[in-house]
Amino acid sequence: MFDRESKGGVNFNEFAGVWKYITDWQNIFRTYDQDNSGLIDKNELKQTLTGFGYRFSEQFYDVLIRKFDRQGRGQIAFDDFIQCCIVLQRLTDMFKRYDTDQDGWIQVSYEQYLTMVFSVV
Repeated sequence: MFDRESKGGVNFNEFAGVWKYITDWQNIFRTYDQDNSGLIDKNELKQTLTGFGYRFSEQFYDVLIRKFDRQGRGQIAFDDFIQCCIVLQRLTDMFKRYDTDQDGWIQVSYEQYLTMVFSVV
């Protein structure tokens, strides 16, 4: 992602970009980790994603917790939080490409759907 020269590593300037990227995510994480537990629970995740403009059902937040909680604690750690947000953003971007009238609905073939999902995961 930060290896702009495709050398299999990062130079100093690219590393500085990685550091800023992680620091920015860390600040977001700390803002929404209201109990300072070092983990994001379902309510904190809901507040975070609502702040990003997402509107999901309670059941979908349960799905996100199950998917991105690798520790099985019902909460999401920092690295899993980043992954969750990036996956959501990439899937949202893919969805928007097909939602040409911006009504929140798309019609795609099964293969198009699989292409969208597999390009993200």
